[in-house]
Amino acid sequence: MENRKYNIFFHLHTVSGIVISVLLFVIFFAGSFSFFRDDIDNWQRNESAEANEYLNIDFDKAISSLDTAYVLKGRTFQLSRPHGEKAFIAHLDPTKDSLVDKKAREHQYAYVDPETFKKETYEQNYKLGEFLYRLHFLAQIPYPYGYYLAGFTALFFLFAIITGVLVHWKKIVSNFYTFRPKEKLKTLWTDSHTALGMIGLPFQFVYAVTGAFFLINIFLVAPSVMTFFGNDSEKLYQDLGFTNKPIEYTGKPLENPISLNALAKTAETQFRDFRLTFIEVQNFGDANMQVIADGAIPKDEKFTGFGRVVFNANGNIVSKKDPRAATTYLDGAKNVLYKIHYGDYAGYGLKIVSFMLGLITCFVILSGVMLWLVARDKKKIDPKKKRFNETVVRIYLSISLTMFPITAATFIAVKLNPNSDMTFLYGFYFIGWLVLATLFFIKKNLGFINKYCLLLGSIVGFAVPIVNGMVTGNWLWRSLPDGMFSIFFVDALWIVLSVLALYAFFKIRNTQNA
Repeated sequence: MENRKYNIFFHLHTVSGIVISVLLFVIFFAGSFSFFRDDIDNWQRNESAEANEYLNIDFDKAISSLDTAYVLKGRTFQLSRPHGEKAFIAHLDPTKDSLVDKKAREHQYAYVDPETFKKETYEQNYKLGEFLYRLHFLAQIPYPYGYYLAGFTALFFLFAIITGVLVHWKKIVSNFYTFRPKEKLKTLWTDSHTALGMIGLPFQFVYAVTGAFFLINIFLVAPSVMTFFGNDSEKLYQDLGFTNKPIEYTGKPLENPISLNALAKTAETQFRDFRLTFIEVQNFGDANMQVIADGAIPKDEKFTGFGRVVFNANGNIVSKKDPRAATTYLDGAKNVLYKIHYGDYAGYGLKIVSFMLGLITCFVILSGVMLWLVARDKKKIDPKKKRFNETVVRIYLSISLTMFPITAATFIAVKLNPNSDMTFLYGFYFIGWLVLATLFFIKKNLGFINKYCLLLGSIVGFAVPIVNGMVTGNWLWRSLPDGMFSIFFVDALWIVLSVLALYAFFKIRNTQNA
């Protein structure tokens, strides 16, 4: 590559990486924990649930309970269990019947216990796993600005990945095997940044592409919406299969109500090993009611085994889609993008590997920032610029590294406060994060920030399973034999993380002393 092109790509890689470094660290750190979103929520609730998305509920009792609470007549509603939690989700659209009670004219969104049918709003059901999951795409920032910010951060990250590969292309193999920890600081950061960046390259590329697609796809489809759909985005999403096309509401009552349990059983017998994951009822109680039953076959049999059975108001099958039939391009593209982003198709092994690669990416980001700093620590650089550069990096490290101890502290806080909700989580996490980041920033010592964030996070992390055992009695050696795998896994995860952080702390301290 010519020197001029090399310099252009190098500076583009540096600038794009520095600009998004803090946001990118937050996204990957929170995103790493998001792989265990369901386990964290189950750990907080002190319960265990099947690690799948199948709807194993009594549909007739569920509908009776929802009808009592919200009035279902004339509504279109969906029942689903998108997470490996005990509760299922009921999403109710406003009724099309103008004569029913006014409480049926509003959107409703509820988490429902499948045994007691107790209902909670989204805010009441909001747990730490959901908080970290939403933090990884900055959803705490008012919609849509947080989504767009995270989406464009992913897009810039993709740009940084491509330019980084172009910069290192000629020596991409030799640099991968080069690590010189005893050389000068710039060499250390360069080697670690390059080697670990190459290890996580496929992972980072996938998440940059899928993250940008999910969060800023509106900018990709906007021309199509205006050109082919007359600015009707709802019609676009229907044609793409994200939502179902509505059917006409007649206003005539359904004479012979049908059992949803019977329809669900019929749907599951249409295909071998077919399990329901989603039910949509359109125009409930109307003569033109329709029931859409979606499901899937085991992932080890087919990666995108999506099936569907549609019933009319009389319980007759109108149409069906065999999950083993050839997958359309549209269904394949949607399902593959979601599956590879969430890493939910190969069990805990893939999630653990993805978690590790996420943390490695966090180190790549920080090593890039440190490399940027030491590369500008030269005698010819003006002292004011040096102080400015160090202040910038101090801000970056203070914000980024304090995520570790505050996340561990929040795990303890939700155990000590069983009634914690969205307000509590927002206040504790963000205020605590701000206080910690400010205290470490005031210290004005990069080495201190690095070492003692690791030490503090390790100490608090070791306390997580201890506090859980004291509060719930589910100690590490009891939870696994009792079938509470989520509780065991989260406790074990924090012990492993704390051990590694403590080892890193002593390694850094001993190196500095030497």
